[in-house]
Amino acid sequence: MVAIQENIALAPLTTLGVGGPARYFVTASSPQEAVEALDWARQHNVAVFLLGGGSNLVVSDAGFAGLVLHVAIGGVTVRDGGGQRVYSVGAGLEWDTFVARAVDDNCAGVECLSGIPGSVGATPVQNVGAYGQEVAQSIVRVKAIALDSFQPVTFTRDDCAFRYRHSRFNSADAGRYLITSVDFALIPNGPPRLDYADLQRHFADALAENKTPSLVDVRQAVLAIRARKGMVLDENDPDSRSAGSFFRNPVVTVAQYQHIANACSEPMPHYAAAPGEVKLAAAWLIEHAGLRRGFAIGEAAISGKHTLALINRGHATAADVLHLRDHIQRRVYERFGVELEPEPVLLGF
Repeated sequence: MVAIQENIALAPLTTLGVGGPARYFVTASSPQEAVEALDWARQHNVAVFLLGGGSNLVVSDAGFAGLVLHVAIGGVTVRDGGGQRVYSVGAGLEWDTFVARAVDDNCAGVECLSGIPGSVGATPVQNVGAYGQEVAQSIVRVKAIALDSFQPVTFTRDDCAFRYRHSRFNSADAGRYLITSVDFALIPNGPPRLDYADLQRHFADALAENKTPSLVDVRQAVLAIRARKGMVLDENDPDSRSAGSFFRNPVVTVAQYQHIANACSEPMPHYAAAPGEVKLAAAWLIEHAGLRRGFAIGEAAISGKHTLALINRGHATAADVLHLRDHIQRRVYERFGVELEPEPVLLGF
């Protein structure tokens, strides 16, 4: 039987570093251990929270009164076929460890997702994306355990109902499954994805000479760009003590976009979304609502490098973070009539 621990501090297990303890805590290194922990929780009538890398999480100052199950299922297996290489990756493996492996193998499909903190199992939940790529583009299969029956379940890509920052796992089926592994189909010797403006600027000279950067080049460029924004974990960089991008880029109707744009004195960044919809830049909205980098409430602040990141300046409480969140949402809504949707999971509130 897996060992159940008590009163374990959660703040050190998150990238934001705030919040109180878990009443009960367990680490599961295999699907069987996960089932044992889930069964223990059911027998003791205890709520369960599934913890991966802690990179998209805000824990309340009171902590969590139930069982935190840390998913630490590792391992990578590889199979080739049909011009693809499929990696079956344990949900507890660090995401960037997998990306580095794929790039070293010269397999394209996740290179633009370099440097994102967290675990592999978290990536399909919110359809993690950055710099022109989303995991939905390479995921072919998600294996999980149903929390009501403890039985294994397999989802195809279509089953996952992926869309921008969403999947069935954080919407219709939130809290119903524990992901144990994810299969990614990558392209051996494939070209890197260079759709994103930051990458096109970075490689402008090479592209002008019709030279295609390697996957290694793109990975290093993404890491450098993310580091400049404080989006690569670095114990020497206080701006990296965050939960990543705290707000999703809002999606509005074309009519809403035109109304907002007409009221602005300067061009507003926007991007194509679904038919009849436009995606706005949350960072631009925050800055043009009068909130600048470094703005703080208590020990929580907007990053000095990236407006979308809310950081812990050293001794922030969860209450500080939520007060800052609320203030930003209110200012943006008052200025633009747009509601910003937070990305991180809230635990214990």
